[in-house]
Amino acid sequence: MENFYLFVIMCIFLIILPGPDTAIATKNTLAVGRTGGFKTMFGTCCALLIHTLAAVIGLSAIIVKSALLFSIFKYVGAVYLVYIGIKTLWALRNKQAAASTEMTPESKYESKSCFKQGFLTNIVNPKVAIFFLTFFPQFVDAGSHTFIPFLLMGITYTVLTAIWFLFYIYLLNQISAFMKKPKTQTVIEGITGTVLIGFGIKLALEKAHT
Repeated sequence: MENFYLFVIMCIFLIILPGPDTAIATKNTLAVGRTGGFKTMFGTCCALLIHTLAAVIGLSAIIVKSALLFSIFKYVGAVYLVYIGIKTLWALRNKQAAASTEMTPESKYESKSCFKQGFLTNIVNPKVAIFFLTFFPQFVDAGSHTFIPFLLMGITYTVLTAIWFLFYIYLLNQISAFMKKPKTQTVIEGITGTVLIGFGIKLALEKAHT
């Protein structure tokens, strides 16, 4: 494997760019609290590890090269993102006027679904598979086996993602007094829901890389 430190630096810059995973983590941290954010992060990281194994054994290459499989993953992911976005916007209609400090039955349900949302948002996104298969080979010696390098890079990317989300969720939680004001949270959740719908539409229009 070549230029591992350059790989780490590039990963950091790519990870901090806002995307569907960040939007889901933001929504769940604000709605459920730090626990919701951490569960979302864990779901995302589990999905990344599966993407890593898929890249190692070649499944990602099959998905990317197959127009049918790519389209299936693409549209499932797009529909799911739009669904979560619409669900977030719809929830604003039923939001209480004042934020409650006690966890309600609804928020308990949301807490349980945070892992699933983080996992599904990442696992059904074919752009992650494309990223692994186009980005990782740039740091592998020509002609060498890719099993160990891909595995190492996938685990490194997952760990860096977890570290970033730990910092990000902690930061959101620290300013929760402001972020959880009814007006502030309404605006942020409205923006987040709209952004998720936008990501879903963008994913639906994504073309397969051949």
